[in-house]
Amino acid sequence: MYPAEIVLPMKAELTDNGFEELTSAASVDETLKQEGTTLVVINSVCGCAAGTCRPGVLMAVQNATKRPDRLTTSFAGFDMEAVNQVRKHTLPYPPSSPAIALFKDGQLVSMVERHQIEGRPAQVIAQHLISVFDEHCN
Repeated sequence: MYPAEIVLPMKAELTDNGFEELTSAASVDETLKQEGTTLVVINSVCGCAAGTCRPGVLMAVQNATKRPDRLTTSFAGFDMEAVNQVRKHTLPYPPSSPAIALFKDGQLVSMVERHQIEGRPAQVIAQHLISVFDEHCN
């Protein structure tokens, strides 16, 4: 498990911008069973999370005309129970962090895995997410 002093500033990058933390399996299940769309960002300490994932996600939610009803996040290597539960909901995709999942009415409708984040500019990730939001969000 990563130390809080390393993780908390990285969590804050999303939570300070309106993302709700999912820290337990119950919070994941309660959130995902709600009607509408839920974006789940599995946050990470890796460089691609800081360099492209978090900035790309923030660009997308700030610039999209259609946005998910709920913005949520869990931190890999820190919110272990919640991340494990999110990963159950994202099967058959293998565990990945960072990762970005969009659920609609409790069903996974889009998944962005680490290999789709790593090496891509934040703007490309944002543009992809905006197109996903346009397709699935009201």
